[in-house]
Amino acid sequence: MNRLRLRVQVMVSIHNYQLYRHIEQPGWRLSWNWPGMEVIWDSRGAEATEQGDCKHVAGPKLPHCCERRPTMVDLPPSAPYTMQVTNCCRGGVLSSLTQNNATALGAFQMSVGSFKVARQGKVEPEKPWGFDLGVPGYTCSNATDVPPTRTKVDKRRYVQVLCNNAGPPPDFLLGLILDETMPAVLSCAGFATDLTSVCAVTWRVICSFSQYREAPAPSCCVSLSSFYNSTIVTCPKCSCACRSAPSSSRCVRQRSIILYSAFPGTDQSTVHALPGGDDDSAAPIVRCSDHMCPIRVHWHVKTNYRQYWRVKVTINNYNQVKNYSDWNLVMQHPNLQSLTQLFSFNYHPLIQYGTLNDTGMFWGVPNYNQMLLQDGNVQTEIVLKKDEGQFTFSQGWAFPRKIYFDGR
Repeated sequence: MNRLRLRVQVMVSIHNYQLYRHIEQPGWRLSWNWPGMEVIWDSRGAEATEQGDCKHVAGPKLPHCCERRPTMVDLPPSAPYTMQVTNCCRGGVLSSLTQNNATALGAFQMSVGSFKVARQGKVEPEKPWGFDLGVPGYTCSNATDVPPTRTKVDKRRYVQVLCNNAGPPPDFLLGLILDETMPAVLSCAGFATDLTSVCAVTWRVICSFSQYREAPAPSCCVSLSSFYNSTIVTCPKCSCACRSAPSSSRCVRQRSIILYSAFPGTDQSTVHALPGGDDDSAAPIVRCSDHMCPIRVHWHVKTNYRQYWRVKVTINNYNQVKNYSDWNLVMQHPNLQSLTQLFSFNYHPLIQYGTLNDTGMFWGVPNYNQMLLQDGNVQTEIVLKKDEGQFTFSQGWAFPRKIYFDGR
């Protein structure tokens, strides 16, 4: 093992390739373990949550972070321009690929000192390990080598960073990706500042999402109704939790109680905010119900025409301390292939199996209903054309097969 230490520039990029699952506030918190005594001298586009103990570092300037396991968080949009890099500074929020592919990418840059060389005779940093996205439900793999980064310079030409092992210590590039089949990937590459030699290293870390790892119980439920039946099929009892269970969320009957119960001993004039801050998610407090879910989706078959039929979909937020920003709803129904008109929502078909078009993604209109407010709701009406030989109101055919809210 060569004990040569490197001083490298690291570019980290985070890509969300998931079609309908986004990273919402408080955002990603990327952490890893260094293989040696590496320190982060400088950072742009993100910052370490802890500086750590830097007493072993000599010099008049202290590093940005000396932690053996640093945790990096995205800067807010209001960060100074000199602290920004391309695709940074969204507060850790990543859109799903379907909603907005331009904001499904995040990035930051670091200057890292004392990087340990991995192999004798090669100027190549040793891989960090133990990557964690800091978002519930995600699990990351070890770093693996992948081909160097390619960059398009014009319509016909690509360039890529190369490696000359005899050259000086390299700069360094790092990236992270989220994908539906490959939910998260980390890669890194480096290049020397000396024009006589260029060196590149590219790594990849795959992070996958599991709803069962995120939470032991569902986070939403579905109720059904129709104009031709006076009965409403409500959410099953204890869909997300039972009210009497010790592990269930707190529930309240009136929203005004929350402010006083969250801050005992205070009066109305001194209470200005709900529990939870920018860095931590507020503990769920839901409206008391039989299902105890923070989100309820209601599908109502509203009207029957000669050639068309109309459905009303309502999403209720029973969470009293959380707004759902950039929410989305995925629904599966065989008649979605004949969707004719939609009100108040955006829509995009999710065609994953040949020409089968029975699944669609719905989300809010910017500056109108893209945020589902605390104890609020959003709703739409969908007009569908009757498919001859398929359409029927019997045996529950008019109701959806599957529904996902925010990918859950």
